[in-house]
Amino acid sequence: MKKYMLIAFLLFFGGKSIGQQQYDLIIVGGGASGTAAGIAAGRLGTQTLIIESTPWLGGMLTSAGVSAIDGNHRLPSGIWGEFKSRLEAYYGGPDKLSTGWVSNTLFEPKVGNRILKEMAAEVPALAISFESDWESANYEKGIWTVVFSHSGQKITVTAPILIDATELGDVAAAQNLSYRLGMDAMKEIGEEYAPEVANDIIQDLTLVATLQDYGAGADKTIPRPANYDPAEFACACAHADPITDNAPTLDCGKMLDYGKLPNGKYMINWPNCGNDHYVNLVELSLEERAAEIEKAKQTTLRFVYYIQHELGYAHLGLAEDEYPTEDNLPMIPYHRESRRYRGMVDFTLPYVRTPYSAPSPLYRTGVAVGDYTIDHHHKKNLDAPEIDFIKIRVPSYNVPLGALVPNDHPALILAEKSISVSNIVNGASRLQPVVLGIGHAAGVLATVALEEKKPLQEVSIRSVQEKLLAQGAFIMPFLDMNPSHSHFPAMQKAGAAGIFKGEGVPYLWANQTWFYPERLATEFEVVDGLRPWYPQLKDFWGASGDYLTGSRLLVFLKLINPNLSQSDLSKIWESSGLKDGFLPENPLNRMETSVLLDASLKFFEKEIDWKGNITTK
Repeated sequence: MKKYMLIAFLLFFGGKSIGQQQYDLIIVGGGASGTAAGIAAGRLGTQTLIIESTPWLGGMLTSAGVSAIDGNHRLPSGIWGEFKSRLEAYYGGPDKLSTGWVSNTLFEPKVGNRILKEMAAEVPALAISFESDWESANYEKGIWTVVFSHSGQKITVTAPILIDATELGDVAAAQNLSYRLGMDAMKEIGEEYAPEVANDIIQDLTLVATLQDYGAGADKTIPRPANYDPAEFACACAHADPITDNAPTLDCGKMLDYGKLPNGKYMINWPNCGNDHYVNLVELSLEERAAEIEKAKQTTLRFVYYIQHELGYAHLGLAEDEYPTEDNLPMIPYHRESRRYRGMVDFTLPYVRTPYSAPSPLYRTGVAVGDYTIDHHHKKNLDAPEIDFIKIRVPSYNVPLGALVPNDHPALILAEKSISVSNIVNGASRLQPVVLGIGHAAGVLATVALEEKKPLQEVSIRSVQEKLLAQGAFIMPFLDMNPSHSHFPAMQKAGAAGIFKGEGVPYLWANQTWFYPERLATEFEVVDGLRPWYPQLKDFWGASGDYLTGSRLLVFLKLINPNLSQSDLSKIWESSGLKDGFLPENPLNRMETSVLLDASLKFFEKEIDWKGNITTK
C-alpha cells in the first residue's frame, strides 16, 4: 500500500494544484462513521481519503451539536472508548463530563472536533479534504472514480473501495442501490410493533443550538423571530421520563439541564414542545433540502427566544465561540434517519430483543454494540402512526456485519445511519457510540476486503472481528468486561461463538447484557456451546450439570482433538497469565474456560456466513 503524503498535505491545507490520485479507500463524509472508519483503516495501513463538506470532523457529535452521548457508558468500544478517554483527560475525569442528566458524557462540540482531529492527525495513512463536496462517484472495472470540489477546483481521486458515510446515504443512492425510507410494514419487516401499512414518515430532525451562560444581568436575547408564537412551546417545561416518572413535572430548569455541557453551556435539543422539526428531506434536491433546513433553524431560533423571553433566561445566549458559522449555530442538522439500504442481512427487532432465539444467529456476526433503548422522535408529525416504543424493551445488542454490506454492490460499504436496519431498530442504531462503532467496523471491513482481494460479499467475517478485537472494539455487548483486560478477546470470541451466552436485561435507558466472567462454568453449557461447531460432540451426552473442572474439560476436548494433553492445558494456563496454576480438579469459571478453549481449539478460525451459520470452508 503506497503512501501519497504530498496529496495528503495539499488536501489538508487547501493546496492549489491537485491532480488525480490513487487511494486504497475513499470515504465520503467525515461524520461520526466516516471519521471512525478513516482512523481504523488508516491504522491498519490502508491509504485512506475522507472527503468532508465542513471544516470539522465528527458530524452529529460536533458539526450538528449533539454533544451529549446516548448510551455505551459502560461499553467503551474501540474508537468510541478512545474518544471518551480523551474527553475525560481533557476535562479532568469522567465526573467532569456528567454535567447534564441526559447522559454520562457531555462535552463542548468544538472540543470534540479538536480531539477527533488530533486522533486523525496521528494516522499517517489518513488524508482529509475539508470543506469539500463530492459531485460524482462511478464504479467501473473494480475501481471507484470520485470527483469532488475543493477551493473552487474539481479534484479526481480513485480507489478500489468506497464507504458511504454521508448523513443521508447519498452516494449509494447515486449508484441506484435499493433502499427503504420511512416506516416499514409489519408483514414485510416481521416486526409486531410496526404499522400495518408502510409509509414515508421518518423521525423528526433537529437544528441544535448551543447556549452559553453569560452571567447574571446579561441580556443576550435574540431579535424576535418571524412567526413567533409562545403557544408553540407552551409544554416545553413539562417533563416526564416515560420509564420512571408517573406524571409530568413543570420544571424549566430540568428542561435546560437535560443537555447541560461543561463550562456553562447548554445543548438545546429538546423533543417535548421544543426544537424538533418534522420534514422528510432525504430525497429532495440540495436546494430543497437547504430550504427545509432553514425552516428547522427558524424553529430553533423561536425556541431560543422562548427560553430567553418567556422563561426568563435572557443571560443564556448563543455561544459565540463554538462553531465557525456567522449565525453561531451548528453547520448541519441532526438527522435521525436516512435511507436504509438492503444489505446481506436485515437487522430487525427479533435480533435485538431475543438474539439467541432469533431466526438465525446474527449475533455471531456482530461488529458494533449499543445499549440505549429504542428511541424515536415523532412528536412534530401528527400523522405518524402511534407506536408504543416504551413497550419495545430490549437488552443491549450488537450490529451484524452483513448490515453494512449492500446485497447489490461488490465494493461499497454502508455506514452512518444507512445500514440495512428496520425503521424501528434504527431508533437505537442511530445513536452516537453505535454509529462510531459502525464506522470503525466499516474501516476494518474495507481493509480485510483489500487484503483478501475479494468482493465485500465474500470477505471473512471472522477476520473482520479479529481485527476489531485487536483494536479494542466489542463484538458482543458484554458490559462486565473491558478491552484493556488481557482475556477480553477470548471472552468476546466465546460469546460470539455462542459457547457462553450472555444474559440480556432491558434496564432503563442503559440496557444490559452480562457475561459473568467469574461465574463457574458447567459441563453441560460448555459441551452444548461447542456442539454446533464440532460434529464429534453431536451425539455426545456425557456432560452433566456439575461445575466444569480442568480434568473434565480435557475429556471433552480429547473427543475433538485426541492429541491434547493435560500438559497442553497447563502451558496455556501459564502463558495466558491465569492465576494460581492449572489444577485439574479445580472448577473453572467462564473467563478461564474461554481462554483454554480459544487457545486449544482455535474455534474462531471456523468461518460463518452472513446469517451466522457455520460454513464448510
